[in-house]
Amino acid sequence: MTTDISLAFAHPEERALASASADPRDRISLRDHIVEVEIGAFQKERGHTQRVMFNVVVEVRPAPIPLNDDVDRILSYDRITEAIALELAAERLNLLETLAERVAERILNEPQAMRAFVRIEKLDIGPFKLGVEIVRSRAEAALQVLGQDGQEAALHPLVVYLDNTVIASPDLSARLDALQAQGLPVILTVGLPNLAQPQTGHRPTQRRVDMLAIEQNAWVLAARDPRCVVMQTRTEIDWAVKRGQMMVWAPSKMVLDATDGPHSRDPVALALWLAEQMAAERMILHGDVALPAGSRVAVQRA
Repeated sequence: MTTDISLAFAHPEERALASASADPRDRISLRDHIVEVEIGAFQKERGHTQRVMFNVVVEVRPAPIPLNDDVDRILSYDRITEAIALELAAERLNLLETLAERVAERILNEPQAMRAFVRIEKLDIGPFKLGVEIVRSRAEAALQVLGQDGQEAALHPLVVYLDNTVIASPDLSARLDALQAQGLPVILTVGLPNLAQPQTGHRPTQRRVDMLAIEQNAWVLAARDPRCVVMQTRTEIDWAVKRGQMMVWAPSKMVLDATDGPHSRDPVALALWLAEQMAAERMILHGDVALPAGSRVAVQRA
């Protein structure tokens, strides 16, 4: 028990060493990396940054011999700090647990990485540190789609906009069948319902009201077909995309948490932003809506 307790509060390097197999792997580490970031589920944590400290240990495949002092042959420390920076820039998060999962997953996408120990601690909550620590291995990572060469292939979903006429149409299931038959994950998006929304006269609050109305419409679609599972977080969507599933996007959380999110309240513009964020194969518009211009994603009308 004493050993377990001491390891629980030890640096991830010590935990990695203690849990190593009889044939231990090489390890690289990042210690006491402090970043100022806005994170947290409580209202008092919104609108300002706080210091967050990262300690990361990565077990790696043995380096090729001869190494020739060549940085391209090893997992660079920069890849760890880049993984942290990219996940912090992607969106505002409430939970350290979510951030730790995403950092570990990004690190394990590196070909040399086999197991990652990630500890994240908040430094400014009180006269103490609050944190989480996770251990993830390549063997435990979520199933990825492999290309013909055996390498992990990028997944590019379809992002589909459905207007209210299509949502209510008797051929909705047939349209979803046709989308599913294309063999790609499908993210369905919707617009405002055919109901009058409250008008606040204040742009920021009206934006929230409109997005909540869009989410109500998403649930209307969900009631029409069991494949239309409503999802609101990037973690949920990534999970479903990796498994080739169909889903309906509820936009509020991703849009409001984005560090550089869309300012438009137009539902088609929001759907296009999602398509760009997800590196979609293309965006397909069903219904009487205008084709957006200037997209980095191919847009077509159904």
